[in-house]
Amino acid sequence: MEKSILQETTKLANGVEMPVFGLGVWKSSNKEAADSVQVAIKNGYRLIDTAKQYGNQPGVGYGIQQALKDNRLNRKDLFITTKVFNGDQGYETTLKAFEEQLKQLRLTYLDLLLIHWPVDGKYVDTWHAVEKLYREGKVRAIGISNFNEEKIQELLESGTVMPQVNQMEFNPLVQEESLFTYMNGIGMAMEAWGPLGGGEALSNPAVEKIAQAHDKSVAQVILRFDYQMGAITIPKSAHEERIIANSQIDDFVLSPDEVAEIKALNQEKHSIWYPSFAWHKGSETTGVKDEVSHWDDVEEYLNKPVQ
Repeated sequence: MEKSILQETTKLANGVEMPVFGLGVWKSSNKEAADSVQVAIKNGYRLIDTAKQYGNQPGVGYGIQQALKDNRLNRKDLFITTKVFNGDQGYETTLKAFEEQLKQLRLTYLDLLLIHWPVDGKYVDTWHAVEKLYREGKVRAIGISNFNEEKIQELLESGTVMPQVNQMEFNPLVQEESLFTYMNGIGMAMEAWGPLGGGEALSNPAVEKIAQAHDKSVAQVILRFDYQMGAITIPKSAHEERIIANSQIDDFVLSPDEVAEIKALNQEKHSIWYPSFAWHKGSETTGVKDEVSHWDDVEEYLNKPVQ
């Protein structure tokens, strides 16, 4: 039996093995997150990605524990990621918030902790706190999200541990070619958020033609492209059929010509980037504020017993 992509891992710079394919839960309520986490784990997923900003850590935590019980798995079988919320950044505030995040996730340690965004004037101190958590063994791997080359270099110069992962918006429309080359050169893994690229990518005629040639969906072709480019990929879905289908991309290979066709779609245009945030200095800002998504079912999942 051939090895599934869900069993495949990549070795991070610190030697930790990280699954190359997993489940994201952005814009999911606690119920949706809990349900999708259970479905994903039941169907072989081992990498789960969340964040405080998503407001669904309690649901993810419940889903993890229920899935472990239902599938007779051990905690070490899973790879769980969350992120330092922008509003918690700073040294002491990061350390304090981390303990609450562990509690919400019903975990005693994390596999990967990322800084969600490089908040101006705070991300270096935040990184020092993340390094402390790593040295204490509370986190197996540490990294960043939405950091460009300049900001990565600042962390390398001011820190003692190289970020092992940088989670970026990555898909056929935003391929981060220069950054990806830089990261490959220093041994930092690329992880893709927004890996499907939204409606413009999913309705692209060139990608549709490639999908027809392989008897695959457009989503499967895009996820296969992300994988062949070397990005760790975490598509989000709340539907079991799609969660299963998303992972069924190891029975075909995109040809060099097909890869080139998809690479030609690159626009390097982020859906959200530094100028959007009120905390980013030196740019015209739309004043986007960082708020934790509020779901009415938070309290329910904080205290919900595993059956």
